[in-house]
This record gives sequence, C-alpha cells and structure tokens, in this order.
Amino acid sequence: MDQHAQRHGARAARSHGTVETEHGATSTARTPQPAPGRAGMKERARHIPATVSLPIITALAFGCFIIFRTHTDGTKGGPAMLYGLAGFVVSGALGLVVAHFQSSMITETRATAYGALFGCSMGWAYSLGGETILKSSAFGFTMGAVMFVAALYIFRTHRTREPHGLHRPHHQTHHRGDRSHRLPVATH
Repeated sequence: MDQHAQRHGARAARSHGTVETEHGATSTARTPQPAPGRAGMKERARHIPATVSLPIITALAFGCFIIFRTHTDGTKGGPAMLYGLAGFVVSGALGLVVAHFQSSMITETRATAYGALFGCSMGWAYSLGGETILKSSAFGFTMGAVMFVAALYIFRTHRTREPHGLHRPHHQTHHRGDRSHRLPVATH
C-alpha cells in the first residue's frame, strides 16, 4: 500500500491504513536519471522500442554486407565504404518506415511490404557483384517472394500478437434454425 501511495504522490495515514493525498502538493515523483557510463547506456537502451532498434541493427548488418560484397568484387577502400553507407541509410530509413506503419497494415500488406523491402535490397546487393540487370531483378524478385511467404507464415501463425488481433476471426455460431449464414434468395 505504501508503494502505491508513494508512486502517486500521496502518504499513508498511520491510524487507519488508508491513503491520503498531501494537501496542496503536486506529485514530486521524479524519474530517476540514468547513471553516467555503461550503466546509463544500458538504461537508455532498455527504453528504445523494437520498432526502432531492429531496423537499425538490420540496416547496419546490411551495410556491412554491402561493404563485403563490393570489396570482394574488386572495389577497394572508400567507394566500398560509400556503397555500404548508402545501403545502411536507405535500408534503415525504409525499414523504419515499414516498422512504424506496420501496426496499421493488414497481414497481407505487411508481408508484401517486408517482401518488397527485402527483395529490392537483395537484388541491389546482387547487382553490385557485376551481375546483369535481368539476373539481379530475378534474384531480387525470388528473394522478395521467399520473404513474403515467410513473413505471411509468421504473421498468420502468431495471430495473437498481430496489431489487429485475430486474422479474420470466424464465429462458430452454426445453428440449424439460423438462416443468416445462407446466401440471399432473389425476391422478384
């Protein structure tokens, strides 16, 4: 009871065990300031939502992959780093947009957005190795289709975690006398 009272700026009455608010006082509860150094960074990292941290981490990995891909093709030093930086910035920005708006999308649209982002990214990365545009496009389309199927499977099998709840829930109210589930009959 005392913890509840302290959290809401009140004090516990000693005689009856009830909670009284302080007269004329506002809540003085302050949020604890993070400690400097490693402990502070750890505390700040806990407050970053997954819709921000996961696209950034994925974009960073993609940028490193782009650097590796262009470096193995023969591009050295600065240009390889610029390709990696461009891949990081573009895929990170698009990933943040998709992650931000995914809660307003239906399941199929969300899977399509993730498939398109992944397919375009992989097609561009494949083209950096010197492959033709047609081959890179086919590879990107294939990888996008694989990501679409995988994302759709994940979204459909984890229905309770979806932002809109269950995907097209079906009500099990089939009664023999209920005519509402039948097709309409022409009345002319």
